[in-house]
Amino acid sequence: MGLRDEIRQQPAVAARLLRDGRSQIDGIAEHVAGRLANREIDHVVIAARGTSDHAAIYAQYLFGAHLRLPVALATPSLISLYGVEPRLDRSLVIGVSQSGQSPDIVGVVAAARRQGAPTIALTNDVGSNLATAAAHHIELRAGPERAVAATKTYTAELLAVALLVTALEARLGPVAGRNEELAAVPAAMAAALDTEQEAETVARHLAGRDRLIVVGRGFNYATAREMALKLKELARLAADPYSAADFLHGPLVLVEPGYPVIVLASSGPTAPDIDALLGRLADLDVEPIVISDRPEAIAAATFAIRLPSGLPDWLTPIVAIIPGQLLALHLAIARGIDPESPRWIAKITRTN
Repeated sequence: MGLRDEIRQQPAVAARLLRDGRSQIDGIAEHVAGRLANREIDHVVIAARGTSDHAAIYAQYLFGAHLRLPVALATPSLISLYGVEPRLDRSLVIGVSQSGQSPDIVGVVAAARRQGAPTIALTNDVGSNLATAAAHHIELRAGPERAVAATKTYTAELLAVALLVTALEARLGPVAGRNEELAAVPAAMAAALDTEQEAETVARHLAGRDRLIVVGRGFNYATAREMALKLKELARLAADPYSAADFLHGPLVLVEPGYPVIVLASSGPTAPDIDALLGRLADLDVEPIVISDRPEAIAAATFAIRLPSGLPDWLTPIVAIIPGQLLALHLAIARGIDPESPRWIAKITRTN
């Protein structure tokens, strides 16, 4: 089994997590919701590295949008290198790691638990150090992931975060329709897999390039960062990710006529700003590669990958990353690089 197989497993992984993981997540939400309701938790702190760090960025948006909770990304080296434990006693602390083996992430969760903070681990390994360090563990249920590049564990992390936030929301002030929206995710992921031919076409076009920019906003800022990482580690392309807002505050000077810019342009509140950015790129003769479910955004593209429509904005990152994974896979192949063996990196990275 290789990377492409694991990419294509993602709808089944999502369906399994929705079916088998909900009761576990609901039980954790029961423990945490009371402390939230009693104002014992002021914010969320998430410890993660690499791909999982992008799941944490997604969580920043989702906890904020649905629960009005500010979310900070942990600085693990404060504990592991400087020997300082930040005050975490009024935090909900979450560690996110597909392997659960990185000592610095484990250290943050262990410190929070010593301080009496509620702690949750999201991992694909129930016996990992991170899973045992936390008071509660959410199993991703992705099955073995053997490819070096994380794909199905990433989308499982996003879905686990969505399930956790929805379960907490249901206990604090439920919003109708959330479960129905979640139930639509596996079918949308399956539809996104049908973009492989489009992704391969874009990959052949980009094969001779050595750099590009990936732009997203809102929930899909996490997607821009994860897509750029996949393009780096699989295709050895210098892919630079930006928020669409930050991109205009300086990095815009990097582009010139013909420069490739991948633009994530899904439906939702970010659409007007993204469309304005596409107009600005057109003025500069930049080459936009648009990933979108919106015809007007696709019409502005030099190349386009069409996303399935119908998902709400908060769930689109679980689907929008799939064309990026396929693009990175086929770009590696087009550049004569083995996507199964990225040089100099390993499946499990342990940092302190």
